[in-house]
Amino acid sequence: MFQPNMFETHHSLLDMTSHKDIELGKMMNDEFESSRSATENLEGLSGDDQDPNQRPKKKRYHRHTQHQIQEMENFFKECPHPDDKQRKELSRRLSLEPLQIKFWFQNKRTQMKAHHERSENQQLRSENEKLRADNIRFKEALSNATCPNCGGPAAIGEMSFDEQQLRIENARLREEIDRISGIAAKYVGKPMLTSYPNNLSPRPSFDLGPVGGFGPQSGLVGGDMYASAGDLLRTIAPPSEADKPLIIELAVAAMEELIRMAQAGDPLWVPSPENGPEILNEEEYFRTFPRGIGPMPLGLRSEASRYSYVVIMSPMNLVEILMDVNQWSCVFSGIVSRAMTLEVLSTGVAGNFNGALQVMTAEFQVPSPLVPTRENYFVRYCKQHGDDTWVVVDVSLDVLRPSPVPRCRRRPSGCLIQELANGYSKVTWVEHVEVDDRDVHNIYRALVNTGLAFGAKRWVSTLDRQCERLASVMANNIPAGEAGVITSSEGRKSMLKLAERMVMSFCAGVGASTAHTWTTLSGSGADDVRVMTRKSMDDPGRPPGIVLSAATSFWMPVPPKRVFDFLRDEHSRSEWDILSNGGLVQEMAHIANGRDPGNSVSLLRVNSANSSQSNMLILQESCTDSTGSYVIYAPVDIVAMNVVLNGGDPDYVALLPSGFAILPDGPVAGLGGEPGPGGSLLTVAFQILVDSVPTAKLSLGSVATVNSLIKCTVERIKAAVACETA
Repeated sequence: MFQPNMFETHHSLLDMTSHKDIELGKMMNDEFESSRSATENLEGLSGDDQDPNQRPKKKRYHRHTQHQIQEMENFFKECPHPDDKQRKELSRRLSLEPLQIKFWFQNKRTQMKAHHERSENQQLRSENEKLRADNIRFKEALSNATCPNCGGPAAIGEMSFDEQQLRIENARLREEIDRISGIAAKYVGKPMLTSYPNNLSPRPSFDLGPVGGFGPQSGLVGGDMYASAGDLLRTIAPPSEADKPLIIELAVAAMEELIRMAQAGDPLWVPSPENGPEILNEEEYFRTFPRGIGPMPLGLRSEASRYSYVVIMSPMNLVEILMDVNQWSCVFSGIVSRAMTLEVLSTGVAGNFNGALQVMTAEFQVPSPLVPTRENYFVRYCKQHGDDTWVVVDVSLDVLRPSPVPRCRRRPSGCLIQELANGYSKVTWVEHVEVDDRDVHNIYRALVNTGLAFGAKRWVSTLDRQCERLASVMANNIPAGEAGVITSSEGRKSMLKLAERMVMSFCAGVGASTAHTWTTLSGSGADDVRVMTRKSMDDPGRPPGIVLSAATSFWMPVPPKRVFDFLRDEHSRSEWDILSNGGLVQEMAHIANGRDPGNSVSLLRVNSANSSQSNMLILQESCTDSTGSYVIYAPVDIVAMNVVLNGGDPDYVALLPSGFAILPDGPVAGLGGEPGPGGSLLTVAFQILVDSVPTAKLSLGSVATVNSLIKCTVERIKAAVACETA
């Protein structure tokens, strides 16, 4: 529902902002004049013709020569804050007093600051004019609004609400105006909002237009989680203009809550043994944040954790990744199965992400078809908190798309990023959701219930591993110890880029998400194997034809590290890989991309006794952290791989990745430590080209062949690992 007074209040506050900036500019000019006067007084008192007991009647004004000015300008570009030694050297070269040099640089810095403030003033004025134009447009839209029942004017008196309800609504709107005023006040240095809205109930039915496509007529209520996830993500629409004030309000309040949660200690957070994630004290949380986004819906359980770690990346680079949906999805491809930005409400101030605000939707996964995905519709808000700290927060917008059967709701979650020396950052991650996870398979229930499947530690561990990987990609030389057929840094980067695409493709098909281009086959002949199909056409990164993907998950009574080391070792590959057909596997190239020796990209040659498979090449990436491990591989064409090794574009190399995701079956030790006791949850996934003609019909024999292949591989792995542990 539109409230014109709210926007008028917002405009008034922005006018105050402009006046505030003008006053600030005047103060800077006064400071400039005062500083210049100090210089002139200094020059007027120089010499022996002044009586120390008398005040000078007239100041002597000294004007610098063009040469002196030019020299100081050039020095200012390199060093705007010269020290005493540099000022003395300049004064000697330019025949000026050191204090004259000092005052000139002070004046110059003041000028630059005033120029910057004028530019920001101009930007604020432009935004103010835009808001004024929007206000006029909103008023016209309101005056032309019609009742959907009778076609007449949408007057309040015609609505089906009694006087008491209207009074309650008016009171809520007045509070909303006050809160929006608090949001705008942050631009003029006043305190910000410190609480959530009083009333976050669904909007009344007379609002001017639909939001998000999740009304009673959407046809998406209830249903199976596997079948509905893709439909839900595809049908969410951007927010309406009437929703935006509430979205801003939620984002600002969520930011304050996240900052407090990231910095608070006991009793809000309960420490976990062995450097694990901290667990939220729910009772203390509701005492500390009594208003929040409302009580937890029936059927959901709370899941909240916090974890901190130091990563090798600057805060600004981390913020750029988090605020760019494509980079975010790429870095966290094992967690984010699908994401999109619906609307950018603000890009931030002064060219960075301070104040950036965007409405998003995302689907989160565990690498197994046995764990349902979690989908969220939320707003993401970024803010600089002090000189060396950035905060990025998410909070659900379910109030804008209420559902009678909620599946997952995201309370304020995100990270606080603190700048450290030498390009490092300390990241404190808070993950707080309410979720219905009754459809999780029994073998994954312990992992999910402890918060390790979707919690803060998995986000931070993935980020740390990817930061190390990105640092490896940025290396301009070939580190010592990386031997093989890679002869140039360009070839090294191309191979890493190709491996990155392979990992993303694998993660897109291994989880329970159905929001991709895959089609799940019913009645595929194996209850414990999920089989999907896809037609590949006009995609240079995939071979054309019909592709089958098969995935299954199972438990093994073996620690995850032992399973990971067995699967990534080229010497034991012939024990489980049917494609190698018992041939000798040789590592031709090796790129280390992390502290752990298991984090690497390899190029393998399979010398098979079968002439049709001789000299086959396999690209493989193995990666591990304390929350999970992957071994992902794909056969590659020799000619195409030679192009990549010479620095060519890897996007045109056709790949069908297969591989393994290895998760612990319960709590694990600290980041980088050895896994705790227990078994492994192993997911095996294959992608196979069953027909090179995209328009061909899929045969049942192809499905049976894929089922047999995956079952045979599972049996080989179980037998080989059992022999190792015997």
